[in-house]
Parts: sequence; C-alpha cells; structure tokens
Amino acid sequence: MPDSSRSKRVLLYSHDSFGLGHVSRCRTIANAIVEADKSVSILIISGSPMIGSYEFRSGIDFVRIPGVVKQIDTGEYDSANLRVGVEHTLEIRTRIIRDTADIYRPDLFIVDKEPLGLRGEVVPTLKMLKERGTPLVMGLRDVMDDPDKLAAEWDRKNVVPALTDLYDEIWVYGLPQINKPLTGITVPPSVRHKMVYTGYLHRDLPLHTDVPHEAEEIGGPYILVTPGGGADGVDLVDWVLAAYENDPHIPYGAVIVFGPFMAAAAREHFKERAAKFRNIRTLTFTNNLGALMKDAAGVVAMGGYNTFCEILSFDKKAIIVPRTRPRLEQFIRTRAARNLGLVEMLNAEGWRDPFVMATALRQLPQQGVPSDVVVPGLLDGIGNVLRLVSKQLAHPHRGPAALDAAEPGEPSSGDAAPTRLRG
Repeated sequence: MPDSSRSKRVLLYSHDSFGLGHVSRCRTIANAIVEADKSVSILIISGSPMIGSYEFRSGIDFVRIPGVVKQIDTGEYDSANLRVGVEHTLEIRTRIIRDTADIYRPDLFIVDKEPLGLRGEVVPTLKMLKERGTPLVMGLRDVMDDPDKLAAEWDRKNVVPALTDLYDEIWVYGLPQINKPLTGITVPPSVRHKMVYTGYLHRDLPLHTDVPHEAEEIGGPYILVTPGGGADGVDLVDWVLAAYENDPHIPYGAVIVFGPFMAAAAREHFKERAAKFRNIRTLTFTNNLGALMKDAAGVVAMGGYNTFCEILSFDKKAIIVPRTRPRLEQFIRTRAARNLGLVEMLNAEGWRDPFVMATALRQLPQQGVPSDVVVPGLLDGIGNVLRLVSKQLAHPHRGPAALDAAEPGEPSSGDAAPTRLRG
C-alpha cells in the first residue's frame, strides 16, 4: 500500500444542480481511474443530494456542498434546502471548493461541464491551482446546447478566456461524428488544439448486481422506462402508460423507474395507473439501473448523456423521447444518434398520441441494436480517459501546502515537499 503522502491525487468537481447525469459521469470516471491505478486517490466535490446513494470503489470519497436547484422552465437557480438566498449558498459553495482544493492539493483537477462552475464558483480554485502548476482539465459532454444559445450563454459568462488561459486540456466525452460541442463558439485556435474526443464512457454493471425484484415479478420480457432523475420526466411516463391503456397488444411488460426528483404527487398517480396492469411494475430509484437495463428487452428514455451511454454499453434497442427545454442537448444528441441508426426517436412536442407510442413499443422487437452500426471509437471513452489521466499524473505536481495544513515538524507552504492531510 503506497504511503498516503506519495499517492497521486485527483480532484473532480461537478455542480449537480439538476438530475443524475453529472454525478453518474464523475462516478464512472473516478471508479475507472482507481481501478486502473491503485496509487490514485480521488475526491469528488458535488452538489448532488444523491451522491451518497452510489457505490464507489476504494480510494474515492466525496465532499457534498450545499445544493441548488434549477427551475425547469426558467433555468434560474435557487437554494435547494438552506433557508438562505442563492447568493449566500453560492458563497458557501465557493469557499468550500477552494478550501478543499487548497488542503487536498490535487495533482490533477477535472471540472465537469461548467468551465467556471456554477455562477463562477470554481474560478478562485482554478486560479489558485493554476498558480501552483496543477494540470486543469475541462470535461465536456458530447452536446452542451443549441449552438446559438450556448454562444450567447458563454459570452455572457465570459467563458472563453478561462478555456484559453486556465485550462490545459479539454476532454470531450463523445465523438465528432455525433456532435462537436463547441460548434458556433468563437474560440482561438489554441482552444481547439486543447480538445480531445475520447468517445463515449462505457458503463459496466455495478459491483453488486442484484436485479431489483420488480423485474422478476413481471415473469417475462420487459421494457425499462427511465426518465433519469425524473424532475422533468412526467410527460414521458404519462405517454408510456397511456400507450398501455389504449393498446392491449404491446408484447412486453414494463419496469418504470420514476427517478428520485419526480414530484411525489405525480409518482402516486402513476403508481395507481400502473397497478391496473399485471405486467407493469414501478419503483422510485435504484442505484443499480444497469442491472435492470442489461436484462431489459428494450429501453424508453429521455436521452440524457448517462442513459445514452448505458444504452450503447448494454447494446439495447431504444426509443428516445428527448426533452427540448430548457436545453436542446437531448434533442441534438438523439437526432444525431437516430440518423446513424443507433436508436429510434419520438418527438414529444405537441399532443402525445398514445397510439404513436404504442406503435413504437409494438415495433420494438424488429428494431436493431446499436452494435448493428459500426462507429469507430464509439465506446472507447474510458480507455482514452485513463490514458489521458496517466499522462497528467506521470509527474505529479501539487504545489505548496496550505499554511494551516502543515503538521508540526512538516514543511510549511514555502516548501514543495508533500504534506499529510489532517485527520
């Protein structure tokens, strides 16, 4: 077992204001890194209330910062639980992030999706670590938003200077054949040169792979219905249930996972409707969605990044109903994937005809699986991320220790020698 003062340290930041995708992506990357290199320790800074529900490998821990919530219609933020204003919450988050990085002294800092963090909360940390020589990486999903909207948003936030002056590399967890996330953004050539397309992040089954009993109760093939976190998944679940209510010839049962953020009243209403069918089961949340998906005959989902990676990884026939508000991210991804022949797509705009969904469900047995289409490098994301991390950690550089982190007899912040964290 390597000495803790000599082990390599990675810090991951994920703002996690909405859904499960960000924390799931960070978890996937962290688990892969520590499995590949037992000398690495990873600390995740996350605002997700669900991060403690996931299983992490040895060598990983997390710091939970006070949560914020995004209003679906407006995209504005508010404090999730604290009875203080969002500005006060963000000040607390900013200080926790900076102090954590100051004391932890990572050899590599990976920021997920938001280059400046939520409302700029990561900027002080980025500047501090940049001065210390710590490698800084921006991790982008394959699709951010409609190019025009993203260009306006990044211009308003003044993002490009951070990509130019602070970040050393930009890892895109996808392929240019599906989308180039900086399309429409005016950036200098130096930023484009920092970009590396890794491919999508392959998902494995969790360490414990017991299938939730709801699937076993159906006693036959089933479709997994998953709206991700569920906060904006009411329309999808309603459409699927309406299909079953209007067409008795759908060949499969269904396991519907509402997601932990779906409103309780909506969940109860859907449970009552589902209870009328002997081959439909419901549950609110599982940290083992992969096991349900692996055994499913097909998937109906909203098309977030995490779900898309799982559909590819478990090679499942899929019907995607992408949301279009507040971002077009899911629609852009799903349209490109459909055009390649990887999935089928239904448009949820306007009236959701139950027979349109029922027809898609009845045709699912004849639908192809993603592996029928050859897309070079499609699921090479984990291997490429591991190579990129290994390169960055080949010569660990933590910079000076914080003054108040040095134990008696250990080097102060003026020395570059490693120090131990206080217990």
